[in-house]
Amino acid sequence: MTASDLGKSPRGATAEDRGAIPDRVADASPVSLSAGEWPRHGSRTVPWVAGSVRGPREDRMLREIDVSIPPLIANLVYSPLPQTAIALEDAVREIVATDVGYGTQLNALGPFLIRAESVASSKIESIEASPNEYARAICGVKSNENAVSIVNAAEALRNLVNAAGSGRIELDDILSAHHDLMEDDTTDREFAGRIRPMQNWILGSNHSPRGAVHIPPPPEMVREYMEDLLVFANRDDVPAVAQAAIVHVQFESIHPFTDGNGRVGRALINAVLRRRGMTTSTVVPVAAAMDAQRSHYFDLVNNYRSGELEPFVLDLARLASVASREARTSARAIQALPGEWSRMSRPRAGSAAAAIVGVLVDHPVFGAEEAEALLAGISTASVYEALARLETDGVIHEVTARKRNKVWAASRVMDELDKLNSRIGRALVEGSAGVGS
Repeated sequence: MTASDLGKSPRGATAEDRGAIPDRVADASPVSLSAGEWPRHGSRTVPWVAGSVRGPREDRMLREIDVSIPPLIANLVYSPLPQTAIALEDAVREIVATDVGYGTQLNALGPFLIRAESVASSKIESIEASPNEYARAICGVKSNENAVSIVNAAEALRNLVNAAGSGRIELDDILSAHHDLMEDDTTDREFAGRIRPMQNWILGSNHSPRGAVHIPPPPEMVREYMEDLLVFANRDDVPAVAQAAIVHVQFESIHPFTDGNGRVGRALINAVLRRRGMTTSTVVPVAAAMDAQRSHYFDLVNNYRSGELEPFVLDLARLASVASREARTSARAIQALPGEWSRMSRPRAGSAAAAIVGVLVDHPVFGAEEAEALLAGISTASVYEALARLETDGVIHEVTARKRNKVWAASRVMDELDKLNSRIGRALVEGSAGVGS
């Protein structure tokens, strides 16, 4: 895409396709919008050929569909309304307070929040697993498909955010994240890391876009839309939290993959925040907040297509503030754990049990081989004796119920994942998250 392409309708879209998109969006220069204003999506009627003889007659007889034509946003200048601007400033303060106040001092907080965000983001897609199943999957021990998917979501988030820390978000980074997420998916693994080659849709029939809530742009337009999105995502003249919100909802409108769009799209929120320097070692667990108000979140994403951007930006700012404050509560709880574990088990100084307690915050899920590696120089017999003692004392628990390839988890750390997500949900329901520190 060249500079002269920015802000135009996608190739293949006519003036009529743009619907209510203002003519000024076609200009190459920056396009200033009134406070709270954002162009709505247009539509385009395209042929539809049924890919299967299955399904009801209405699906088999469908010949045309109306696809959504989002605006190109690379050169749009977003101006928040005063209430939103205040919320955006509050969100930045809360995000930075968590990252600087705890993330740089507590190495375990970053990985913990990545796991919490991945669990919640997967839950939004109705992908859930028990703590024990999740712990087994973390260690690569046979587990169910949902648990593996959640582990992959964490890997995708981690890699995408780390890549954004270089100062740019590239298409290859997003494709790699999608590959990380979907490589073990039994249905869509062949499309892992690939822009979709076919038309997709959201809800409606299983056999055609009939009755769909949203029909994204045709596959031949997706790459240009993604290039346009990345120009916007790599700008530095947009409030960071607002930029993250816009990138997310525009990505969801494009829906560039056959599956996994929601999880990659939510990962992009934290990728933008990392690129803009709002975080250095943590992520903001916004998915837990979105999951707590799932219907509201979906409504805001759907309403974006009518040009209603401001409510989503305002909502994300508030969710980020709540999530960041509650993340600090988890950070304090995690910081206190080694002392609690020592009181629970009272290991002798210099013993294998004391050594395990010393590394447990940073390695809350581990297998036998990892335990031996972490305690290099301590005999295997002493390591297993210490593990048995800590399990008896309630510090750790085994999640595999087998004689070989055992996996243990620090019970309190795994419990805190659920506690964080529950606290975020309660804070939203109550309308207040407390002051935090």
